[in-house]
Amino acid sequence: MARICVVDDKDVMRDSLQTSLQRAGHSVSGFGDPAAALEALQRESFEVVISDLKMPGMDGIELLRQLRAAGVETPLILMTAFATVGTAVEAMKQGAFDYLQKPFEVDELLLLVERAAQMGRLRDENEALRASLVDLQSSVELVGGSRVMGEIRAQIQRVAQSQATVLIHGESGTGKELVARAIHAASSRASRPMLCLNCAALSATLLESELFGHERGAFTGADRMRKGRFELADGGTLLLDEISELPIGLQAKLLRVLQEREYERVGSSLTRRTDVRVIATTNRDLQEWVTRKRFREDLYFRISVLPVRLAPLRERREDIPELVRHFLERIARREGRASPQATPRAMQVLQSYHWPGNVRELENVCERAIVLCPGGMIEATVIENWLTNDLAQPDPNAFRRVRHGHMMEDMERELIERTLLQFNGHREKTARALGIGVRTLGMKLKQWREEANAAAARAAMDCSPARRAG
Repeated sequence: MARICVVDDKDVMRDSLQTSLQRAGHSVSGFGDPAAALEALQRESFEVVISDLKMPGMDGIELLRQLRAAGVETPLILMTAFATVGTAVEAMKQGAFDYLQKPFEVDELLLLVERAAQMGRLRDENEALRASLVDLQSSVELVGGSRVMGEIRAQIQRVAQSQATVLIHGESGTGKELVARAIHAASSRASRPMLCLNCAALSATLLESELFGHERGAFTGADRMRKGRFELADGGTLLLDEISELPIGLQAKLLRVLQEREYERVGSSLTRRTDVRVIATTNRDLQEWVTRKRFREDLYFRISVLPVRLAPLRERREDIPELVRHFLERIARREGRASPQATPRAMQVLQSYHWPGNVRELENVCERAIVLCPGGMIEATVIENWLTNDLAQPDPNAFRRVRHGHMMEDMERELIERTLLQFNGHREKTARALGIGVRTLGMKLKQWREEANAAAARAAMDCSPARRAG
């Protein structure tokens, strides 16, 4: 079944086409005015357009030309009683899918509609896949036989049957994106695209463009029209990663899309409709974010219809042996190497570690072992050298020993600098370990660098001969 737009100024012909197409199971909207059809095609999603060639005010080729200029790529079939070679050539030059010469048989029309709809779906899926940030080679297999993982699998199956928004929350590295993909794969939208957008990785302007698209000339550098994720993922799923980092201004626009299924491209006043299921992830306490006025309360309630909590790895240590074997085999296969094995003592070390970076940190350790342990066995002494933190759980009394009189800003800076040192200056790993966005970390480092430069300049002024003479 396809959603079809029929444009013909003659009522009898338009009604006849609608009836024939609806009997074949298609959803049809008919328009006698090409201008009204043009507006609807820019606002709503259709899979096929069938238009008469000769119409007053705007003929079929002009309708096709304006659709393409507006960035609407829906396959269009032209109908004409005056088919000539010139007409066919012009129609194809403007991007028509095909044309029908009147009179024609209903079966001929239905066959052409099916071909056009199939081509349109393939084009949309290809475009969506090109825009997707999802690693198509990765699996949605959830590893682990613990009770916790069993509950998560059962919850995924229940959530997947709904169309409501989902909020996946958990510490960094717990596999939130993997669970989101599993929900999509088990849902009725599995045959449609799933797109991802990291809300912490882009500025507010670029985020708005990525979400809703933009028109040509909407801002500096917008040299062509671009579809947004809500348009590309129509019928599928959109994953909003680190949604807590979404600017307040965009939160209001996202709320409108979730409630009304409507949005506008940047630089356009034309309202469009979309059918997208949103899955959001966060490592923040969004209720605290709401209290601090950094996240809209109404948006929080809207996205947390179906909350899914992912337990940290330290709460399911019994899954670590299975995870280690899984990662070692997968990475070794990718690297073209033999898969090493961890000695019983090495496995004990891995299970006693508290894994602040969760499953992602464990995977990194396994990847290092593939490269640095070519002998086939991973020894405990090697693992202990890699795990720079204490093997015991973090000391709950550690903060009680902090010296009095320290400002919160000083403590925050010391924590960030120590974590940066631990990860050899790697910002992405540092941000993940601290539970903040990379952009937030970069802004803090920039601020401290500017403060240090200003202090150095003041010190230089104080030490200048002119200042000492004064």
